[in-house]
Amino acid sequence: QVQLVESGGGLVQPGGSLRLSCAASGSIFSIHTMAWYRQTPGKQRELVATITSDGSGSANYVDSVKGRFTISRDNAKNTVYLQMASLKPEDTAVYLCYAILRTQVTGPRYQYWGRGTQVTVSS
Repeated sequence: QVQLVESGGGLVQPGGSLRLSCAASGSIFSIHTMAWYRQTPGKQRELVATITSDGSGSANYVDSVKGRFTISRDNAKNTVYLQMASLKPEDTAVYLCYAILRTQVTGPRYQYWGRGTQVTVSS
């Protein structure tokens, strides 16, 4: 059984910062891609940032967060982070962690989701 558990959400004023964490636990052999999505009521789930597992830790961001958000990961801890700065009210959403991983050496890759953490940007 694999679990992704997010933490670090909360209420912050416009211009403020938050750091989200997502820890993967359970029967994990290797994690390929980790990512953060966000969702607001009535809108499609939006990919915010992704990071790969190779040495470069190549990251990609949706245009609306470039220069404000930074995704990083600690492979030894199976954890991905999202440092968010200069937050805007339109960043308000439930932020969900996503991972593509293997549970066995020669097994297929599976997709897993966390339950999400609420981020509210408001004065």
